[in-house]
Amino acid sequence: MSEQQYQIDVNVRPEYAEEHSDAVEGRFVFIYHVNIRNTGSISAQLLRRHWIITDADGQVQEVEGEGVIGEQPDIPPGGEHAYKSFCVLDTPIGCMQGSYRMKAADGTAFEAPIPAFTLAVPGSLH
Repeated sequence: MSEQQYQIDVNVRPEYAEEHSDAVEGRFVFIYHVNIRNTGSISAQLLRRHWIITDADGQVQEVEGEGVIGEQPDIPPGGEHAYKSFCVLDTPIGCMQGSYRMKAADGTAFEAPIPAFTLAVPGSLH
């Protein structure tokens, strides 16, 4: 299997949603904007997602499911798919990482890693 043929780059931009959060109640909402780019040479469909979400207390949530926000996009070479979603933490700081299960047009299944990124209320990290 050629690594260049099956190449997906994932970039995530998180933001704190203060208007949906309640620090007194320990509810911290983060929106994350995801851009998935097919830098490989073959079309690939996003079949499943797997997220690992860790808060500052070390509590881990795993989220798995089909597609993203109800879609299983087919991304052609050079193409992109963007979406946004959210998560709720009990702490003002946490992190997320994971992977997408992809299926190339030739039937090859492969994983596209989602690099770890930080979720933090502004001013909570130095």
